[in-house]
Amino acid sequence: MLITTCDVIPGRQVEVLGLVRGNVVTSKHIGRDIMAGFKNIAGGEIKSYTDMMNEGREIAEQRMIAEAQQLGANAIICARYASSSVMEGTQEMLAYGTAVRYV
Repeated sequence: MLITTCDVIPGRQVEVLGLVRGNVVTSKHIGRDIMAGFKNIAGGEIKSYTDMMNEGREIAEQRMIAEAQQLGANAIICARYASSSVMEGTQEMLAYGTAVRYV
């Protein structure tokens, strides 16, 4: 599956199949929260949160790809990622784009 942030695939004609998306909501682990509190005082990267965000992005992307494959797509153009806090201690990762079939 070709995934690009571009709105075209150079040299290819595409058939637009529709919007596809994948999302996941994850929560902080109490152990992560405690360690993040210490890190917040000392400063620096909070590795466990970085890992949580990367894992969420990967899950959201895989779900977006699965939705595109169900439509018969072989590419996703205009791919984007967004994240937000749903409630205290949680984060949502959203991956979305336009499913296309190119020749």
